[in-house]
Amino acid sequence: MELIEQGPDITMRTTMLLQVTPPRRQWSASLALCLLAFLYGACADAHVLRVTVESRESSAGGQYERLAGRFTGELDPGDPSNSILNDIKLAPRNARGRVEYTATFTLFRPLDASKASGVLWYEVPNRGNSPLNPRPSADALAAGHILLSSGWQGDIPARAGMETITVPVAKNPDGSSITGPVLARLANLPADSSTASLTGGYSGLRYQFPASMDTSKALLTRQASDEGQMIPIDPREWAFANCERTPFPGEPDPSRICLKGGFEADTLYQLTYRAKDPLVLGIGLAATRDIVSFFRYARKDDGGSPNPVSGMVKYAIAFGNSQFGNFIKTFLHLGFNQDEAKRIVWDGANPNIAARQTPLNFRFAIPGGAAGLYEPGSEGALWWSDYQDQARGRPAAGLLDRCRASQTCPKIVETFGSSEFWGLRMSPGLVGTKADADIRLPAEVRRYYFPGVTHGGGRGGFQVIAPGAAGRGCALPDNPNSMAESLRALRLALTDWVVKNAPPPDSRYPTLAAGQLVRPVHAAMGFPPIPGQPLPDNLINAMPDYDFGPRFQYVDLSGAIADQPPPIRQMIPLLVPRTDSDGNEVGGIPSVLHQAPLGTYLGWNITATGYLKGRGCGFSGGFIPFARTREERLASGDPRPSLEERYGSHEAYVSKVREAARRMVEQRFLLQEDADRLVREAEVSGVLR
Repeated sequence: MELIEQGPDITMRTTMLLQVTPPRRQWSASLALCLLAFLYGACADAHVLRVTVESRESSAGGQYERLAGRFTGELDPGDPSNSILNDIKLAPRNARGRVEYTATFTLFRPLDASKASGVLWYEVPNRGNSPLNPRPSADALAAGHILLSSGWQGDIPARAGMETITVPVAKNPDGSSITGPVLARLANLPADSSTASLTGGYSGLRYQFPASMDTSKALLTRQASDEGQMIPIDPREWAFANCERTPFPGEPDPSRICLKGGFEADTLYQLTYRAKDPLVLGIGLAATRDIVSFFRYARKDDGGSPNPVSGMVKYAIAFGNSQFGNFIKTFLHLGFNQDEAKRIVWDGANPNIAARQTPLNFRFAIPGGAAGLYEPGSEGALWWSDYQDQARGRPAAGLLDRCRASQTCPKIVETFGSSEFWGLRMSPGLVGTKADADIRLPAEVRRYYFPGVTHGGGRGGFQVIAPGAAGRGCALPDNPNSMAESLRALRLALTDWVVKNAPPPDSRYPTLAAGQLVRPVHAAMGFPPIPGQPLPDNLINAMPDYDFGPRFQYVDLSGAIADQPPPIRQMIPLLVPRTDSDGNEVGGIPSVLHQAPLGTYLGWNITATGYLKGRGCGFSGGFIPFARTREERLASGDPRPSLEERYGSHEAYVSKVREAARRMVEQRFLLQEDADRLVREAEVSGVLR
């Protein structure tokens, strides 16, 4: 993946906003009053010091108000609710012995409180990008829900329009810098360029800067292919520097490296070194807990500023996609769904297209990682029920262990698609690390699978795509198969489950028991060989079992990594859904387009150029269109029936779409208005016209 240069603002990331400390006697009196008031539900939680609204504007036709601002909180490192946070006891403390943080938030509230539904939808940001920007969910606004988003990822520079958090740097007890090993991998750099940024991209470094600029204390290697030899580069031939304006050795810069002879295209460069001053990134978990708890339960902050939605929230539900869906899993697993007053935070949660946990709560973590080689994220519990990870020698554990102990587990709707199997190692969450038996789901979890969709789903529609078209950076056309319509229906079903205790539809996902999960090779899958088209063999993103050293707490994805890159002990077996004779996956909740297919919808694709050419193309799913006529099919040798052979006419195709939409509405996987729209789109499409 090409890393995009992005100049970090270290000051904005590490500066703490401190409150003025009240006299001890006054503070003790405040605590006494707080405890008394808590009995009547009137006290703000002590860990939220200040909530500052910095902007207000009308929204949703004057029915809503959008508030944006910052909140400052503090954490007691000795409180059992916070002690799991890695390095929290090594963070600087204020005069009260607490660790402080400041984060941003965005809140949408109905202006007429009588029209509020009592539901708060918390939308987890993706790498600082809030789902509430540029506009929130129309369904939520129509229902009168309150919407909230806030910063949690502490390595993102503060920037307008982003949800960010400022967390402290951990230091040794004597005040000296903590150091540790860090790994950076850079590929597809511009040919003959001499400077590469270590920041940017999903897996780019943002705060892990070298403890020493002496390159003899680091190791830079180059590699022409995954199978090629890793060749060390003489430390005299490169520098932590910027050579864009000044020839080698350039201007010293801890966020860049300069190579004397320039970088080669289609080559991987791997850098290992010791970094200093780790951020206490796990605080983002506690900050999310605290701000949701504040808006849900408090009447005012410690400074007396009122909670703008005080008394309006009865239920809270969290939604997160991909990286921020992983965040939901980590949040629950580490026990943050219970606040410091031992109350439930979220009553419901929807981790969507989230196959792992977020690499957040360990030293020098990279929360933006995306399941690349040597990136943690699949080491902890991946399953909702307790499962003993015998393959990796770990004890029985599950994502809900801590919330079960505190009786604060939410109702969960888990949703995902095909690319999560191929690119994000989804199958261990279903069948474990031995891949030999289905892991049962607990009663409070529903699981729904969208077959044949790319990561996040395709654009939808009923377009006829010509053979030979290509996608963005991938060899096959982009997969258009949509999951948005069913996800919308299930999101509303989760809300009804929380508010009305109305159970959603039964879980629908592939299982070993049903013979729907198989090895990721075409013969086992039943995937048809199509002349001129790739097969899925060797395209899955493999799952290594890493040895991160004795200080890494694997089950909780916490602690510290000892060596980079980590040794690989073994490879964990992965499974994928079986396909039919067209190459389309079976099981789960097939979309209307999947039930009236115009081709083969894939959760995988092929990288077209660069260092990974011929390998899996990230999380992008591809599409192999059907031939239009029998003659075209026979001429190419395609074993899949043509559109003409399948449907006969445009009208017959529309009838197929209409029937599929009707069934999905009946099964509660599609809203009627979306069904009507899909039928209209099919009617005006060019299919068999």
